[in-house]
Amino acid sequence: MASNAPSSTSDAGLVAWLLSLQRHWPGIALCAALAAAATFVAGLHRGPVMLYALLFGTAFHYQSEEPRSAPGIAWSAGTLLRLGVGLLGARITVEQLAGLGTATAALIAGGVATTLLVGLLGARLLALPRSLGVLAGGASAICGASAALALAAVLPRHQRSEREVLTVVVLATLLSTIAMLLYPLLARALALPPQAAGLFVGGSIHDVAQVVVAGYALGQPTGDTAMLVKLMRVALLTLVVAAVALAVARGGRIEAPGKRPPPLLWFLGLFASLVTLRSLGLLPTAAVTLLDNAARGCLLIGVCALGAKTSLPALARCGWRPVVLMVGCALWIAGWMLAAALGRG
Repeated sequence: MASNAPSSTSDAGLVAWLLSLQRHWPGIALCAALAAAATFVAGLHRGPVMLYALLFGTAFHYQSEEPRSAPGIAWSAGTLLRLGVGLLGARITVEQLAGLGTATAALIAGGVATTLLVGLLGARLLALPRSLGVLAGGASAICGASAALALAAVLPRHQRSEREVLTVVVLATLLSTIAMLLYPLLARALALPPQAAGLFVGGSIHDVAQVVVAGYALGQPTGDTAMLVKLMRVALLTLVVAAVALAVARGGRIEAPGKRPPPLLWFLGLFASLVTLRSLGLLPTAAVTLLDNAARGCLLIGVCALGAKTSLPALARCGWRPVVLMVGCALWIAGWMLAAALGRG
């Protein structure tokens, strides 16, 4: 009997895994198909793929209420999204960040910190939940949709959670697209030198891909600087999310009704581990490329799932105040980085 126990345990585990897969795969497959469609359309029209993913997801909102697809959609909007955020760490090395210098690092850290404060203050002035202020400030300060999704994972859950996250993701994507088009023109109009222009573009545009487009549109030196500055902002994601999680766990000033999540987050550990491994040269180029593509895929599928869980009418009911909050945060970080760039120009 004893010799059969390990086999029985293994069989039970396999059965449980197969049952879980059977329960989740329809929703995951739906979100993956939507992500593929969004990628195709974005490539065809050269538009923001995250925005297409959100819109495609909302078109299938009814599937989030279907018993067959709901579990997979919920898993994609939660666990898979967090995995994507964790895998972003493969993009970053400590050496890259050190190359910016302490003065630039301090400017970027100051921009991130003050934008978070602007989000909290703006939410208070506009009579919006503090959780929305954290999401808006974090998305504007760090890396748009990815930051909002990471922060949402540590904020207490409540009835408005998904609507708030989707609102911030949509607005961050739209504002980042506008910035991608306008900020290079502004840098040219002000005759900013390459390093100063890279500091401005990389320090103020939300999405990584759009920083690439805007930075290299101004030339190779500007693009290289913009990417390093953007990586510094992304690297601060772990610290910011950990700080918010600690504030929530201690009953700090981030208040929202609902269950408090655990302060220790596996995806932050994954993020930090990948940064460490790449910094030590233990990740070959092929592995970095694979992990980066995996991160994009997880985030894209997760955003489709997030869209599927929220209807457009519900999003429209959020009103004008979240728009004002997001625009204010975006203008603050842009003004901060532009002032720094002009000081160096």
